[in-house]
Amino acid sequence: MGKKYEAARKLVEKPAYTLEEAMPIVKKAAYAKFDETVEVAIRLGVDPKHADQMVRGTVVLPNGLGKARRVVAIASGEKVREAREAGADESGGEDIVQKIQAGWMDFDAVVATPDMMKSVGRLGKVLGPRGMMPNPKTGTVTLDVARAVKELKAGKVEFRVDKTGIIHCAVGKASFESEKLAENAQALISSVIKAKPASAKGRYVKSIVVSSTMGPGVAVDATAMDAA
Repeated sequence: MGKKYEAARKLVEKPAYTLEEAMPIVKKAAYAKFDETVEVAIRLGVDPKHADQMVRGTVVLPNGLGKARRVVAIASGEKVREAREAGADESGGEDIVQKIQAGWMDFDAVVATPDMMKSVGRLGKVLGPRGMMPNPKTGTVTLDVARAVKELKAGKVEFRVDKTGIIHCAVGKASFESEKLAENAQALISSVIKAKPASAKGRYVKSIVVSSTMGPGVAVDATAMDAA
C-alpha cells in the first residue's frame, strides 16, 4: 500500500459509523487528484443463484450523481421525437441499433419502447455486460420514454446484486457535501431494503461499506439499517 493510502486508512478509527459520520471521513480519505466517485457496497443475506432471491431495482438519487449522463432512446414514430424533447442525447430506431452494433458506445444509459425490443435484443452481448440492457423491471422498456429519459438524467440509477451477494452502486462524487452523499446513500439503502425477496431468510443486510474510488472502506452500522 502507498503512503497516501496508509494515511487515509488511519482516518478510519471506529469499526462502524452512521452514514452521517461516515461520509465526512470518506471525503477526507479521497486523496486522488481527480474527483473520486463515492460508492456504497451492500452485502446481502441472499443466494443470487436462486431466481427468487435476486435483488434488483432502481432509485432516483435526490442529489444526482454529479455528472451529465448521456441517454440514448431507441424508439419508433412519435416516441423518437418525445425522447429527444425530453433530453435524450441520441434518439432513433434501427439506425441507433446498427450504430451500437458497429461499436459506438458514447452513452451511459439506454431506454427503449416495447416494439423495438426485437431489434434491441441483438445488442444483448454488448449492453448486457455493461448493465445497460433495457429492462421493463427497471423502467427502461416503456412507452413513456420521455419520463424514463428525464429520470435517468435526474440521477436514476439501477442496482443489482452480483453473484457474490453484494450490491455496488455509486452515490455521488467526493466533491459533494457530506449531507448530500448521506442522503443519496440512504435513498439507495432504503430501496434495497424495500426490494427484499420474500424468500430471503435470516439477516438481510449483512454489511454496508462506503468508499471513494481510491480511498479505504468505511463500515456503516448495518444492524440499525436492517432493523429499520
